[in-house]
Amino acid sequence: MPSSSDQATPGAFPSSPGGLGGATGPASGAAAGVDAGAVGAGPAGLAAAAHLEDRGLDFLVLEAGPHAGTATRDWAHVRLFSPWGEVVDPAAEKLLAPTGWVKPDAASYPTGGDWAELYLQPLADVLGDRVRFGARVTGVSRTGRDRVVDADRAAQPFVVHVETADGREERVRARAVIDASGTWSTPGPAGGSGLPALGEKAAADRIAYRVPDLKDPAVRARYAGRRTAVIGSGASAFTALAYLADLATSEDGSGTKAVWVLRRGISGSTFGGGEADQLPARGALGLAAKAAVDAGHADAVTGFRTDAFERDGDGRLVLVGEDGRRLDAVDEVIVLTGFRPDLTFLDELRLGLDERLQAPVELAPLIDPNQHSCGTVYPHGVDELSHPEKDVYLVGMKSYGRAPTFLAMTGYEQVRSIAAHLAGDREAAERVELTLPETGVCGGAGLFDEPAAAEETGGGCCAAPATLTIGAAPAPSGGC
Repeated sequence: MPSSSDQATPGAFPSSPGGLGGATGPASGAAAGVDAGAVGAGPAGLAAAAHLEDRGLDFLVLEAGPHAGTATRDWAHVRLFSPWGEVVDPAAEKLLAPTGWVKPDAASYPTGGDWAELYLQPLADVLGDRVRFGARVTGVSRTGRDRVVDADRAAQPFVVHVETADGREERVRARAVIDASGTWSTPGPAGGSGLPALGEKAAADRIAYRVPDLKDPAVRARYAGRRTAVIGSGASAFTALAYLADLATSEDGSGTKAVWVLRRGISGSTFGGGEADQLPARGALGLAAKAAVDAGHADAVTGFRTDAFERDGDGRLVLVGEDGRRLDAVDEVIVLTGFRPDLTFLDELRLGLDERLQAPVELAPLIDPNQHSCGTVYPHGVDELSHPEKDVYLVGMKSYGRAPTFLAMTGYEQVRSIAAHLAGDREAAERVELTLPETGVCGGAGLFDEPAAAEETGGGCCAAPATLTIGAAPAPSGGC
């Protein structure tokens, strides 16, 4: 396939270079295309490519950013919960091995930057010009069919509309579409209703929607000695609280104070499983957040749903709750209320999504945070991820919609199953090749630096070993 710098005629799809597998033939008058088009060159998208390559299928990965793992690099300073042994896809490792690539220590925990530089970029390099950067997907449909038309619909290839970094428009045709674009680009707002609070947009100069990198001097200066509200109750909020507490105890951070704003009350599960968590890094993160509160570096405000942002006489922000409460003014606000999928470019497709989570309807009951306090989900694949529109799949973090927890190896199992299905290997598509830790499907932000601290410390609410087993079905186990 052409690299992002190559020219391509809109409406036509160039064939693959020699040795990489030819493009599929035209269908119903369409130009030549590929077996599968993947959206996003992050962990799930590149793993999908590795499995498609392993199956001998032709593919193209379209990445809006300039590098592999563009979104992952945005949180380069944050450490994952999962160690290297659980964030490298087996098919990708097989593809990398002949290049002399050396897998990092399986027991150590990478940062987002490590993950991108030491694994995702080398993998993209191996895949070559079948990964196109600066290629933003703006729409997906069936060739010659909008979402209303039934006639001969399933026989038409998908047409993927792409906008390149230099403003050109192209179209790519594919037999299947694997959307691994994630949710990073659409963070949740501060407003308790799911919509931005009044004044939230106007206060954008003082609001961040990501965990700040306090090792960056400019970012550090923004929060040092200031009063910062942290809105959210998940792993990212834990991380921000721990970072701010560390800043408060440093020489240049005197006077740093956090106000932790929770929409619910504090209970025994607020800080996670602690030492009983079967994901030790997640447990350590919750304990670090608790320590920040206990040491007085953060004050907790509970049952507060933000309704509005106002400015005081000094330009500082005053948070106003739905119940009329007004918090003392803060200098900065960090909103960490989760992420949600961008479905706008899939609007012409017939997706079957849960009305609450915006996740595939078969998957949603397994991950619904209203029902599963400890986040247990069994490995799943093509069956749970299918939609009324044949051969379109949301994978990786995007498959979870608004659900807050995810493991990289869950995504790897998803794309392994989908690639097997597209190759016509139904038995492999339905076979489970993964065992997950029962106490959580969380991935992402963590503060777990020392491999020695990764020793298990006992059972949680759903005790099970944090193991990854390839090629074997998991033994049945109980839920919470």
